[in-house]
Amino acid sequence: MNFALGDEQQMIVDTVRRFVEHELMPHEALVERLDEVPPELAREIQAKAIAAGLYAANMPEPLGGGGLDHLAMTLMERELGRTSFALQMLVARPSNILQACNPAQAAVYLLPAIRGERHDCLAMTEPNAGSDVRAMQTRAVRDGEHYVISGSKHFISHADSADFVILFAATGSEETPRGTKKLITAFLVDKDTPGLTVRRGSACVSHRGYHQCELFFDHCRVPLAQRLGEEGQGFALMGQWLGASRLTVAATSVGRARRVLEMTTEWAATRRQFGQPIGQFQGTGFKLADMATELEAAELLTLQAAWKLDQGRMTDPDAAMAKLFATEALARITDHAVQIYGGMGLMSELPIERFWRDARVERIWDGTSEIQRHIISRALLRSHGA
Repeated sequence: MNFALGDEQQMIVDTVRRFVEHELMPHEALVERLDEVPPELAREIQAKAIAAGLYAANMPEPLGGGGLDHLAMTLMERELGRTSFALQMLVARPSNILQACNPAQAAVYLLPAIRGERHDCLAMTEPNAGSDVRAMQTRAVRDGEHYVISGSKHFISHADSADFVILFAATGSEETPRGTKKLITAFLVDKDTPGLTVRRGSACVSHRGYHQCELFFDHCRVPLAQRLGEEGQGFALMGQWLGASRLTVAATSVGRARRVLEMTTEWAATRRQFGQPIGQFQGTGFKLADMATELEAAELLTLQAAWKLDQGRMTDPDAAMAKLFATEALARITDHAVQIYGGMGLMSELPIERFWRDARVERIWDGTSEIQRHIISRALLRSHGA
């Protein structure tokens, strides 16, 4: 089994890492202080990402995207993960579900998103429907050539900077062996549509500058032409186009953990106590060893899942294992880092406390650790008829 990167893959890694180090990392302290990316800076970074050929790398080349396969995209996400979400999102990867657009929709939503002219956000989560997507209460009722949408969403990432919303809403129900289930439909909703209100959510401890928002739909009328896919097929669209999102979280967690380990190793090698570098004390050295081992395991799980996805062989448990282990490894690695840095690890003067804070949300969004364990255990038991 060959684990070495090919020349093209290594070029992608080197290019993205240089971009992150030169164009994104220098602005981290500013974004932390302001809790936002200044608009002029955001436009500058976006323009540089487009010029470098990094923008919309996940989209097909014939449409103007980068055309990278899943493994190459995972490597790119890993390198982008070395910096904060507020900055890395400016190297945009439009939502893959936009590839389900029909030609008319593609002209208005997909192609402008690939060119960097419009930006999307994905709206599924609700106050009473997080992990249980089918429990969503936002409804879309057909009224002639429109749908009338009412309800609310929360924890919607960067909706404040998006131009349109990829919305999932209930449009009916069906009977299943496990009872009545809601039918979910996807819609493309322009942010200036009457009846839609977007509001900044509560301040979050993780990822300053990458805002979570609340969306309120009050009899919001959306044309039938802006329905994405067929009515009632939104859940199928999620499975077809959004399954790799857990790999993204795993990859960014690996990238962030790698940066934390590099910084912590340097600190342990240069910080001296009792006449020697603190890394030479067994209590510190063993922590570094555990951090490095967990990081390597997380990276291998993540890259293996991405490789399987390119081969058409990735299963839900593959993605769940990568997401579960990588995010929990990041939590342990950042916690060890704070301990090794001591009191300085908690000071805003150094970025370690930011990495520690930012790590916490990774075990929650895109499916909690408990949901990932449920997916894995259910697959194991299913083979025995349980």
